[in-house]
Amino acid sequence: MEGLVGRGAALSRPTFVLTHHARAPIKMKGGTEFRFVTDGIHAALKQARAAAGERDIRIGGGVSTIRQFLRAGLIDELHLAIRPVLLGAGEALWTGIDLPALGYEAVKHVAGDRAMHVFLRRA
Repeated sequence: MEGLVGRGAALSRPTFVLTHHARAPIKMKGGTEFRFVTDGIHAALKQARAAAGERDIRIGGGVSTIRQFLRAGLIDELHLAIRPVLLGAGEALWTGIDLPALGYEAVKHVAGDRAMHVFLRRA
């Protein structure tokens, strides 16, 4: 699985999971339903928008998912929680992405006990 495209905070709404492996939806106790999307970020976003109606859509996932959405200009606001953990080489989030050229700016940062929170917004 590459990441999640959800419809917001309500747990009883569908969550769209980007993946390379097709599978049937899974419904959890409490009403959350995971729907698996194999045809990319645009298809997942289209399905999430249809499910969300007028509500916000939240995107969660790994580096690959976030990079795809950033490059496509599909993220209006980005909240990064940065916590220093040594995990090895990992994936580089910003390599080859020019945030100012894409119209993003850092609008706020908050230092917490466990993480630094950075908020980016597209103009």
